[in-house]
Amino acid sequence: MSSLSYTAPSSVDEAVKLLAGASGVAKVLSGGTDLLIQMRAGRVKPDLIVDVKNVPGAVGIRKENGAWIIGGSTSGAVVEAHKELTADWPGLVEALDLIGSTQVQGRCSLAGNLCNASPAADSVPAMYAAGAVCVVVGPKGRREVAVEQVPAGPGRTTLAK
Repeated sequence: MSSLSYTAPSSVDEAVKLLAGASGVAKVLSGGTDLLIQMRAGRVKPDLIVDVKNVPGAVGIRKENGAWIIGGSTSGAVVEAHKELTADWPGLVEALDLIGSTQVQGRCSLAGNLCNASPAADSVPAMYAAGAVCVVVGPKGRREVAVEQVPAGPGRTTLAK
């Protein structure tokens, strides 16, 4: 029987190091709505959960050089409550609102919806239509990836460990 470890790093570098160095299955906890269901159903049995909500920039919304930056762990409820973002990108916010109940909205995230790679991911087509770009960080550094380049098929992404 394997044990489950949980950690909540406080920097991107620490999170990358933990995930890249993990032996066994490591999963990122962003909002948790998909991960927790998959774990309860026995479809995913991680050895390590890396909760990234304490990483600076993981939660929050800001406008920078005319573009909206939405942290990967920013909940749907926070996104929907942001009036300026909603005015600029109503289709994206409406698509995010389709994810689950009010309780789920308090936890779900755009990044989690994308990285789960479900064919039924409500917000992904809206992110694609909006020309959204993801900032991906790994052991080889930081890069920007168009949303449409992340899903590779049902439950699969192009993202490396």
